[in-house]
Amino acid sequence: MELFWFIPLHGDGRYLGTSKGARAVDYDYIRQIAQAVDRLGYHGVLLPTGKACEDAWVAASSLIGMTRRLKFLVAIRPGLMSPSTSARMASTFDRLSGGRLLVNVVTGGDPHELGGDGIFLSHGERYEQTDEFMTVWRRMMQGEEVDFAGKYVRVEAGEVLFPALQKPYPPIYFGGSSPAAMQIAADHVDCYLTWGEPPAEVAKKIAEVRKLAEARGTKVKFGIRLHVIVRETNEEAWAAADQLISHVDEQTIAEAQRILARYDSVGQKRMGELHNGDKASLVISPNLWAGIGLVRGGAGTALVGDADTVAERMKEYAELGIETFILSGYPHLEEAYRSAELLFPRLPLKAQASEEHGAITASGELVAYNKRPKTGSAT
Repeated sequence: MELFWFIPLHGDGRYLGTSKGARAVDYDYIRQIAQAVDRLGYHGVLLPTGKACEDAWVAASSLIGMTRRLKFLVAIRPGLMSPSTSARMASTFDRLSGGRLLVNVVTGGDPHELGGDGIFLSHGERYEQTDEFMTVWRRMMQGEEVDFAGKYVRVEAGEVLFPALQKPYPPIYFGGSSPAAMQIAADHVDCYLTWGEPPAEVAKKIAEVRKLAEARGTKVKFGIRLHVIVRETNEEAWAAADQLISHVDEQTIAEAQRILARYDSVGQKRMGELHNGDKASLVISPNLWAGIGLVRGGAGTALVGDADTVAERMKEYAELGIETFILSGYPHLEEAYRSAELLFPRLPLKAQASEEHGAITASGELVAYNKRPKTGSAT
């Protein structure tokens, strides 16, 4: 497995749906999270994109020199960027970071937000545009001088003069639950991402993308985006889940669901159907809880339980073919430490590039300033 964490460019806190326990997401805070995640041994971080977030490219660039091994999963946006500009940005970031860029292709799912950015295309048209964009982007990243005249993208003699370090280009990640999105995955990407649906539904997605990829003669890896609420006991974990949404009232839920209903994203619709705005029926699969999706768009589910249980649920997804787990928890700084301490020893993690900067070994405070503490389990 590869474990990633999340940089909360749109805000953070101890509770959802309230300013109580909230904290400012400024540079010092995101740097704290990135450095902690880097030192703990996570493989990378996802930086979100959209008008509710600080800009992901600026934020990620500012963290290159603050980290050593951490990879950055940063979004390119067909329609908001030209493929040429995006390719140059990606190549520069990859070189300056020493080959630590991962590319997240985000087509977008909120017509209202997209309109504010000057995009007035239907769901299907946006995926046609993404297909053309990725065709040009990949060719340019491989060193070609590209002439291309499509329905949405036109490029004449487009090229990248300073190539990326990673060959043929930084790995491409992409998520989407519609048939059009799955075809894009089969045609263009290295890793297909899904939000945290029940294992049976995830298995169906994986099977469909694999089928499309085989027909195309390509091979795709798979990843999942989940929150985690992991504690030393199941009782503590479920109490923490309840506490996280303890300030979320029915009015807040209704307003959030009204906004999310305008999305034409198939994945967002599937997230909403997991709970249907009902605070009373949030456990949708063993240890899979949909409470976060009551007020948050995108990833709305969390694995909840003690360390052994959460690790076993993650292994169940791994058996389906999931290799990359992009995790998060509220607040993100503290939960990055907690998740590493409780989950890392229980999971078959892919080795880091350098063991000297991998996961921290247990130490703790010396007993009576003189004796090392006893070696024990993570719990």
